[in-house]
Order: sequence, then structure tokens, then C-alpha cells
Amino acid sequence: MKNEKVYKMAFSRVYPLLVQKAERKGRTKGEVDTLIFWLTGYDEAGLQAQLDKDVDYETFFAEAPQMNPNAEKITGVVCGVRVENIEEPLMQKIRWLDKLVDELAKGKSLEKILRKA
Repeated sequence: MKNEKVYKMAFSRVYPLLVQKAERKGRTKGEVDTLIFWLTGYDEAGLQAQLDKDVDYETFFAEAPQMNPNAEKITGVVCGVRVENIEEPLMQKIRWLDKLVDELAKGKSLEKILRKA
């Protein structure tokens, strides 16, 4: 399965890339963390514990305290694929996170990104 490689990537290696992507566009690590907390239900200590344990993407999402029910409202294209049409649940969660960070990097307000507006 081609997605297996992605699922086994260490989240601790992906996380700094997400932060860098946001910071290059003038956003902050704190804002990226806010997106992660909103999507997964992790808090600061929970996120840090996952980073310290060096878990893979699959484990990171499997152990997420509570996926946000509004995550279903995340739509758009990431890597040429519409996130709302992804059938594989884990890949959809990964792409949801990518999409949130993309929106942050494009200058959207956190309120809009978190589907509050």
C-alpha cells in the first residue's frame, strides 16, 4: 500500500516542517499548535508527549484524544487531491492537518481556519 510510507513517518519529523511552512509566511508555532489542538484534541502536554515518544503519523492520529467534529467542514485541495473526497480515514486526517497549515500560511485568520466564522 503506497500510503503505508506516509503513515509510518515520524510525526516528530513532520511537525517542524509544518511549523517552518507557517513561519516562512509570518505565522507562529503557537498558531500551528492551535490548529493541531483544535483538530486532534491534544493539549500542549499531549502534543509534546507524542513528539517525545517519536510516534508515527498513524499512532499520532490513533491516540488523538478527540478529533474535532467540525473537521468534516475542511474542504479544498492538497497535493492535487480534494480533502473531502479522500476515502482512507487516516490519509484524510493527515490531509486535513496539511490543509489547515496551508490556510494559515496563506494568511487566513485562525477564526476562519477553525471553521468558527
